[in-house]
Amino acid sequence: MGDSKVVGTCYEDKGPQPPSGKFTHFDHITHWVGNAKQASTFYCVRMGFQPLAYAGLETGSRKVAAHVVRQNKIILVLKSAYEPDDKEMGDHLVRHGDGAKDVAFTVEDLDEIVKRAKQRGATIVRDIWEESDENGKVRFATIQTYGDTTHTFIERGNYQGLFLPGYGKPLFEDPLSAKLPTCHLGFIDHIVGNQPDLEMEDVVKWYESTLLFHRFWSVDDSQIHTEYSALRSIVVANWEETIKMPINEPAPGKKKSQIQEYVDYYGGAGVQHIALNSQDIIKAVKALRERGTEFLEVPRVYYTTLRENLKNSKVKVAEDLDILEALHILIDYDDNGYLLQIFTKPVQDRPTLFYEVIQRRNHNGFGAGNFKALFEAFETEQDKRGNL
Repeated sequence: MGDSKVVGTCYEDKGPQPPSGKFTHFDHITHWVGNAKQASTFYCVRMGFQPLAYAGLETGSRKVAAHVVRQNKIILVLKSAYEPDDKEMGDHLVRHGDGAKDVAFTVEDLDEIVKRAKQRGATIVRDIWEESDENGKVRFATIQTYGDTTHTFIERGNYQGLFLPGYGKPLFEDPLSAKLPTCHLGFIDHIVGNQPDLEMEDVVKWYESTLLFHRFWSVDDSQIHTEYSALRSIVVANWEETIKMPINEPAPGKKKSQIQEYVDYYGGAGVQHIALNSQDIIKAVKALRERGTEFLEVPRVYYTTLRENLKNSKVKVAEDLDILEALHILIDYDDNGYLLQIFTKPVQDRPTLFYEVIQRRNHNGFGAGNFKALFEAFETEQDKRGNL
């Protein structure tokens, strides 16, 4: 553990730049949950988000309540159905539990992106539509990706509203927020999708063909394994590499991997975790811990091994290793730089969706050198749940 000799494969060839139809960045993530009001409060109190916007009965949304929270460039939308016979959201919730339903991208030239997706066989959930209010108009389209997850493409133009048309101001400003420490989470670094075994490659090819994303980084089970379990992962990215989507699948092992545990409890493929980038992970994790966010804990031997390995490394870690160890923050590095990362425990009862906090110092990997230690930490939690 702690040995960062494991390196992922990096891909140099991005392919030709698409002539039109540009993916700019992650726009927001929509979670379908049992109680959006309570879920939004969790993100505000535990993780330092602030209420941004609201849609519901008071704004004319008769079917769905939506609470929008933001932290810097990270926007989460928590949605719940109002009506007892809402079959779409109801069935989704029973099958998958609370989780990420839609990953939205800000785009330029929506028409070209949708036209290309159609030509390449994408399942269009909702073709191009437009919404407007006194602040301007926004154009949208939604397509199916892995499992029941969707991508919504959003062409905002010069829309000037709080969030999107149809949303008003939040109904509630939490008086606790001003009394709690700032969490220093800046933007979405990447979003990981878990697949059943042997489905990763097809999903990756879908992103390459349909969205013209390219392979950015990968590891396989010969590189990432413990005594009990293993994984394979391929990261796809848009041409500008502002959107990164790791796609994981389990690999056969002596026992059930945390990827397979996710698939079993989520009921298929879905978003496993959302990585939030921080420019000061020590401040971020201290604040999150003070707010009651629960993190995975890695064995102390990880840091003993890490200190030994760093003695022979060209990289010099600026942060105090004692503080990183006390906070259970992991380090992955190569000769050019390093990253710091930590993972929360699942944010709902099902062992499905969780979050990562990551800080990068000239390192574009995804913590391959930490996967073994992380898997062992996951396996400890799985064992407590009787799922290893």
